[in-house]
Amino acid sequence: SFGGGSTAAAMGHLVAMDDDPVELALSAYSLRLWERFATLSEAEFSRCGTLWVARDARELAAVPAKIARLATAGLHAEAIDAAQLYALEPQLVLGLAGGMRVPDEAVVYPPRVARHLVSLACKSGARPFAGRRVAQLQAHAVRLDDGQVLSGPVLVASGVALPQLLPELALRPRKGHLVITDRHPGLIQHQLLELGYADSAHGADDTSVAFNVQPRPTGQILIGSSRQFGEHDRALSMPVLQQMLQRAFVYLPVLRELQAIRVWTGLRPATPDGRPYLGAVPGRRDVWVAAGHEGLGVTTALGSARVIVDSLLGRTPAIDPAPYAPARAVQGAPA
Repeated sequence: SFGGGSTAAAMGHLVAMDDDPVELALSAYSLRLWERFATLSEAEFSRCGTLWVARDARELAAVPAKIARLATAGLHAEAIDAAQLYALEPQLVLGLAGGMRVPDEAVVYPPRVARHLVSLACKSGARPFAGRRVAQLQAHAVRLDDGQVLSGPVLVASGVALPQLLPELALRPRKGHLVITDRHPGLIQHQLLELGYADSAHGADDTSVAFNVQPRPTGQILIGSSRQFGEHDRALSMPVLQQMLQRAFVYLPVLRELQAIRVWTGLRPATPDGRPYLGAVPGRRDVWVAAGHEGLGVTTALGSARVIVDSLLGRTPAIDPAPYAPARAVQGAPA
């Protein structure tokens, strides 16, 4: 169904990660596009801001460079000391060094906004084939599982299922767990992450966890995050879940007192270099791809779509599309 899969499992945090300038460019571009949805009820847009938490002086020392990198992309962030940190979020554990606040970042509810985007496309003439599966890619066409052939340029945007249609593009799933609690309005104000989060998000370890907690507009608290490479099974992993929660309790002890009402998993589609595939697929006529966004799929959705549409129509995209070209992953293809 529309808005299912990894979209339904996602946190919906609209965030710019600054550790890769290529992903930062796509994220910053996309965040600007998301602004048109800020007042849309279907998006459930909440500008809670992001508060990156520094555990010690070493992590705090990294903040000025992060602020400078975000500024190059036109994004505002500010350093905060320990006193400011606790004034903003008094429930955080004592002894933290400070952090970095990105006030304009927000959260959305991905399944609902995805369905809204589909409805907009349908109003412009798009025809959905709900419940149908692509059985075969052909030159300038696809054959559906009911035998029907649809002709025209083909865009493969199938997430973790990408290798079934485009096996030449390396991609593997990275499983994550999320927990949502009952309602506690006002308990926290910001999306809270540890400054070491990028080490988990973009690291090569088979299993990792990081502190990442979100206040939902409903008053519920959404708790993450975990990453497991190569996991196709969506079943809960209790050891990983426990490790993730223990990490969250270290930073936000009050979470121990809350009641969890649901736990689920999702699969992030991860490429070998951590960058999505956006563009024409070498060796396949009129086949394009938009996949492999890992944990930034919601953030970068709108920018990715605009890059693909501009490229399809022969227009120059607003950002350089070359770093995302799938040719980089196809052996023998021109870069």
